[in-house]
Amino acid sequence: MVSQPEPVVTGDAVVLDVQIAQLPIRALSAMVDILVIFVGYTLGLVLWALTLSDFDTALSAAVLIIFTVLTLVGYPLVFETATRGRTLGKMALGLRVVSDDGGPERFRQALFRALAGFIELWMLAGGPAAVCSLLSPKGKRIGDIFAGTVVISERAPRMSPPPVMPPALAWWAGTLELSGLNGEQAERARQFLSRAHQLEPRLRDEMAYRIAGEVVSRISPPPPPGTPPQYVLAAVLAERHRRALARLVPTPPAYPGLTPPR
Repeated sequence: MVSQPEPVVTGDAVVLDVQIAQLPIRALSAMVDILVIFVGYTLGLVLWALTLSDFDTALSAAVLIIFTVLTLVGYPLVFETATRGRTLGKMALGLRVVSDDGGPERFRQALFRALAGFIELWMLAGGPAAVCSLLSPKGKRIGDIFAGTVVISERAPRMSPPPVMPPALAWWAGTLELSGLNGEQAERARQFLSRAHQLEPRLRDEMAYRIAGEVVSRISPPPPPGTPPQYVLAAVLAERHRRALARLVPTPPAYPGLTPPR
């Protein structure tokens, strides 16, 4: 049974509000790119025929082979590097290539994807790419596996939004050291906040203090005295999400103009 696509999770287990691109939309994106490459390659062949047909046969053949490889490998490499993970087909369908940790695609990763794509998409007619994408929980083709990347859909319905940052705690959240907070604790806090309104008040308060105590013991500095535990959890999760998302899309400094209260 084929697994359903999963959301993007960063290295520190922060779930980003983006969705993995599924095989059908990736196939449409590839068709657009193939059309672009076909048009460009045809124009190149016409130019080759007009300029090199009178030269030595071996030289003309070598130039044609080099041009073919550069076209098929260079197109995705140049576009994905210049546009931070998008080709013309991906732009048309709202897709983007990102690193497994949610960060932007790097040149090395684009090169791995382009070289692997030359083999699995062009030489093998896309069969291995389709099979691998169907079997992968994150819809990865072979090039994505070697490069450590994943294709996301920027137009897909977003996941449930992260907790809203309590304004009074924004200054504190911006100073937090969160490396000690593991993904399991953060996910427990996230699930609690999403279901808190369904819980009986006494049970909700008990769980809030217990979970907040676990979270506070793994971060620094501690929250301002007297802060309700639900606010502490919301501030921590909102800040984790902001920092993770900042690696995917550069943003201005968080919470500008807010300063600690006296």
